[in-house]
Amino acid sequence: MEREDGAASARDGLVLGAHWGFLTFFASYGAYYAVTLVLSGLALNGGADPLTLPRLGPLVLLAFLPNLLLGLGPVLGSLRWGRGSRVDFGLVPTMRDVRIGVACGGFSLLAAYLLNLLLFGVYGPERMPDPVTDAFGGLGSNVGWLLLAALVLVAGAPLTEELLFRGALWNALGHYRVPPWVVLVVTALVFAQVHGEPTRTLALVGQGVAIGAARMITGRVGSSVVAHAVNNLPPALLLFGGS
Repeated sequence: MEREDGAASARDGLVLGAHWGFLTFFASYGAYYAVTLVLSGLALNGGADPLTLPRLGPLVLLAFLPNLLLGLGPVLGSLRWGRGSRVDFGLVPTMRDVRIGVACGGFSLLAAYLLNLLLFGVYGPERMPDPVTDAFGGLGSNVGWLLLAALVLVAGAPLTEELLFRGALWNALGHYRVPPWVVLVVTALVFAQVHGEPTRTLALVGQGVAIGAARMITGRVGSSVVAHAVNNLPPALLLFGGS
């Protein structure tokens, strides 16, 4: 059934003949790259390296802005065409979500460690810098901004990225009865690609599979958010070790 304005009803969840998850995925993905491009252009015009944006404390928030857009689209789409983020995504983790998320997050860390060892042997350390250190290393000993950066890594990025990849995209593919293992691999590949780290792509795919396994086991995004947070916890703690 369609409304008079031609939009699909919330019950069937279709927009322009396709599941609304596809619309929010591509819109959010496009907004992410557009804002990243604008911020990089502003940094270059100011004579600075784009990677140094977060080195000035308040710009930690600005650096997180493109990532924030990844999760905003799925939430708005769920409110407009779906049944709300709690129902569509299972966003609030249950105790089972936490247990499975912690386990899958641990497997993600193990996969990252083993695969990065392999990649270090292939590319060498000079071609595999630490992206967390590059982004937040200039915060020095400012505990307040270090805490904010750690919060972005452990809570902000996992929430927004999981809403997009294991939320909107996963639900859209599942709507068309794509086999779960295919959805797991596709979302892991997209997850790796959006990070823009070619030398680490293999490791990121492995992490994406481990994190996505939590979503596949429970059917809920809350579990993959927990897994992603566990995966990001060691880099966040290392921020304080280097301060």
